[in-house]
Amino acid sequence: MPAITIEQLTQYARQNDCSDLHITARQAPTFRHLGQLKVGPFSGSEADYRETILSLLTVAQKEQLELGRDLDFSFSDVQNNRYRANVYHAQNHLAAAIRMLRDDIPTLADLRLPPVIQSLSDEPRGIVLVTGPTGSGKSTTLAAMIDYINVQRAAHIITIEDPIEYVHQHKRCLVHQRELHRDVASFSDALRSAMREDPDVILVGEMRDYETISAAVTAAETGHLVFSTLHTTGAAQTIDRIVDVYPSHSQGMIRSQLSGVLRGIITQTLLPLADNSGRTVATEILIGTDAVLAQIREGKFHQLSSAMQAGAGVGMHTLGGDLAGLVKQGRITRETAENAVTDKAEFEQYLGVY
Repeated sequence: MPAITIEQLTQYARQNDCSDLHITARQAPTFRHLGQLKVGPFSGSEADYRETILSLLTVAQKEQLELGRDLDFSFSDVQNNRYRANVYHAQNHLAAAIRMLRDDIPTLADLRLPPVIQSLSDEPRGIVLVTGPTGSGKSTTLAAMIDYINVQRAAHIITIEDPIEYVHQHKRCLVHQRELHRDVASFSDALRSAMREDPDVILVGEMRDYETISAAVTAAETGHLVFSTLHTTGAAQTIDRIVDVYPSHSQGMIRSQLSGVLRGIITQTLLPLADNSGRTVATEILIGTDAVLAQIREGKFHQLSSAMQAGAGVGMHTLGGDLAGLVKQGRITRETAENAVTDKAEFEQYLGVY
């Protein structure tokens, strides 16, 4: 048994409400609490930490690691708490990043998300994107949306994840969760297979490349409700990223396709509360109204911010507007908002309005 067990580390992380655990060479295990990294009260040698990491792995995973490959996987402890792990090499030393996963699936209300997100979950078809930086809660938002559908309607849901984070039970829906590299080789392969598996709702863990984006858009065009994520920090940047994946001669086509299937883009980030008692979510919401879809079709992405500012009646708002509201409510500090905002001038304008 390792000198420092993974159970000791994960138990400490959960007792102290940490979101992530990092194990690395020549450094005591480090924990992320309320977005900030802190060294934990553990000591050991590099060999101890290596043994702790290796204790997580199967023989097959160790063989993959020896070939120089990074490992993505999920695991459970003896209390059935679940974790997502990535094991990798850095400067020829072994390291691991472990994310604490919730046992329960929070509701949209628990997450303090805008009511329009429930409306997007009620859409019968089209594509809904949840975007934001790593650690912004995208997977949790999507899990809450899928759970809402699971309760509200009788449908077949297929998820394609890397790895599976939240485990969904069959409620009103039939739910099949497929894990990359265990159940299927790639997102794009799984999407193509899904088209023959009679789904109503498809969740794609991430739209990473041309093949996955193309397959997801096609699935939406053929009458399915598709959810996915991108690591972008705003609605306009998200559309830009998708279009830029395509060769120049096909960019008009993808703009036209998106204008036919896009239902909404939710951009979010998690920020520390002003009293440091936890974190809250700030969002930007773009809804696929006729005006918005026309701007996308015509490539006028720079006008999307104005459309969101004018679209409050249908649930739209910019990140700057939401951050200004959180500052005015006293939920976050102005400094926190300024570090998160992408358009400072717009943020200052909203602060003057509130």
